[in-house]
Amino acid sequence: MNNNIRTDLVIDMISNIKDKNLKIRKRYINDDIKILNINVLNKKNKLKKKVGKYITISFSNYDKNIMKEIEEVTIKELKKLFKYLKITLKKKCLVIGLGNRYITPDSLGSKTIDNILVTKYLFDMRGLKINKRYRNVSAFTPSVKGNTGIESKDIILGIIDKTKPDFLIIIDALASSSIDRINKTIQMTTAGINPGSGAYNNRGELSYETLGIPVISIGIPTVIEAVTLVNDTLKYMDINNIKKELIYDTLNNLNYNMIVTPKEIDLLIEKESILLANVINKSLHQNFDI
Repeated sequence: MNNNIRTDLVIDMISNIKDKNLKIRKRYINDDIKILNINVLNKKNKLKKKVGKYITISFSNYDKNIMKEIEEVTIKELKKLFKYLKITLKKKCLVIGLGNRYITPDSLGSKTIDNILVTKYLFDMRGLKINKRYRNVSAFTPSVKGNTGIESKDIILGIIDKTKPDFLIIIDALASSSIDRINKTIQMTTAGINPGSGAYNNRGELSYETLGIPVISIGIPTVIEAVTLVNDTLKYMDINNIKKELIYDTLNNLNYNMIVTPKEIDLLIEKESILLANVINKSLHQNFDI
């Protein structure tokens, strides 16, 4: 893959890669849902990714017939990350929704936060007995530096200092280098996240190393570069002699290498934010149902 092509997805990067520092496992749930597990064992890996577990759930569409199954599969995989990080029900969670609420393809994080079951205020009430199946959960969306003038990392560090959560779940919209994966992929990882990296706006890293507590990041790709869109279109037209590097250089020189998103992104973000909120709520709280 051309290194200039920007993506946040590990699945975009593993084609034909053989590396003893990567443990890769592919699973097929059915014809509509597939899972890719990648365990990065050493920082000196060909993907140049942080050590940790990466889980990618790919699906064909948001048809009502498979939505419930996508949710159940994602819950199961998220709980595996909890077990890997030794996160018990007693551990307090802070859920962070990254992105700009006012830019639709970047609003996944903040829209998901709108539907998170927040319980911290109940745990803070003296003498109030809380059902043991509920976890202490707080949630916040720091917006973006262009709106607040403050790095998300600095805001999150301040909240961690005051509220003392045991771990973080961070939701963000991602970028992909494949048309087929836009709005049809969920990526979860224990390695943290670099907000805005897929759109050439890399902010401060959010990870265990920078925040001091375990971080699970969850994202769905909502945008793609124009260069990739053009290249993939030509591929579908069987025009094989056009290289992605040439398209990239041409569009960049003309300042036409835009970030694009599906025309039905409003509806997709609505579905995806509800899906992720359901997954997080049902994973954080024991036997919880909406």
